Amino acid sequence: MSNQISKIISTSFVQAFLELKANKLRSTLSLTGITIGIFCIIAVFTVLDSLKKNIKEEISTLGSDVIYVGRWPWMDEGGEYKWWEFWRRPSMSMTELRAIQNNVSDAGIVTLQLSINGKTARYDDNEVSGFTTYAVTQDFEKLQNIEITEGRYLSTAELDGGAPSTVIGSELYENLFKSNVNAVGKTISFLGKSYLIVGTLKKTGQNAAGFNFDNCLIVPYQSVSSAIDLKSLSYDPSLMIKAKPGALLSEMQYEVEGALRAARKVRPGEANNFAINKLSQITQRMDVMFGLINAIGTVIGGISLIVGAFGIANIMFVTVKERTKYIGLKKAIGARSIFILIEFLIEAMILCILGGLIGIILVWLLSLIVNTSTDLKFILSLQNMLIGIFTSAIVGIVAGFIPAYKASKLDPVVAIRSL
Repeated sequence: MSNQISKIISTSFVQAFLELKANKLRSTLSLTGITIGIFCIIAVFTVLDSLKKNIKEEISTLGSDVIYVGRWPWMDEGGEYKWWEFWRRPSMSMTELRAIQNNVSDAGIVTLQLSINGKTARYDDNEVSGFTTYAVTQDFEKLQNIEITEGRYLSTAELDGGAPSTVIGSELYENLFKSNVNAVGKTISFLGKSYLIVGTLKKTGQNAAGFNFDNCLIVPYQSVSSAIDLKSLSYDPSLMIKAKPGALLSEMQYEVEGALRAARKVRPGEANNFAINKLSQITQRMDVMFGLINAIGTVIGGISLIVGAFGIANIMFVTVKERTKYIGLKKAIGARSIFILIEFLIEAMILCILGGLIGIILVWLLSLIVNTSTDLKFILSLQNMLIGIFTSAIVGIVAGFIPAYKASKLDPVVAIRSL
């Protein structure tokens, strides 16, 4: 029995490749639908898996035990996003920072930061705008992936005293200093003051929390107080709070909420006039978005697979007709109908798997192009490859069943006389 099955499989392989060789155009056109379908499905799976992996890795480096407190919630709070109410909320300030430091026992690191856009920096005759300024207090660098390439980071004395010192991002450095010069020790004009550059940042790109340290200035929070109104609704300072080792984030969040309500004199029963955000909210929203994209890609791929299945079925019907006499001779010498059925099913599966493999190879080539030309890292996993092959095999069985069943039911006498 096992010898018969192995012989059927080997025969089916040979017949499938002979079919491809003898009818190149017909086979290629029929396999195109399978190739496109598998390509769409596996490409979507690969992109989504890679993006999820990159996002989770980045979030893990930023810390899953950090909360961000400001006026604006990152997601809706169980209903309509009431931006007009969020906009009128009072901004975070040093008062809230001290309230957290003094009253939240589970808080390990607390820092205040303000993102400022639309300002201009000048060095000699070069003037640059379009960058982001991060005005920060102590320990900001401990909560973000900040790496210094030259010089140093802002000192405690500079941060506490509001000294006009700054750390500059790589992109802003290139725009301000056209020639290849060391920016450390140079002075730039910003917000009506002269800021001393004490360090330059390594190029990292935008992170999951929304910080772009490539095109930025980092300055002491107090150094901008004389140039802008920190309490203005035009700005949105935010607190970043990291839990102590071993402390539960949920418990710390509860403490933070109580401390801020007390500091802001929010009465019992009144809604919070601040929003507490977590990076896990981003992943949850991403999962919903990825699920939708996944469904769309699967539908598109499924339609292509249906078209491809009709093409494979057409090949198999033609193949059965061309081999009618051959089938009759096999049945006449004792071949069982089940083995005829299996032989044609395997042949249909092989044709579909070939189309699927071409689609998988195209996804692999696409991932290589993306990885070499961009900072994104796309990885075609073994799991997705197996999904592609398994899906191709299933399509082959479905597409080839009716032609294979028809072949297995041929009367040997009628089949032999047909040609």
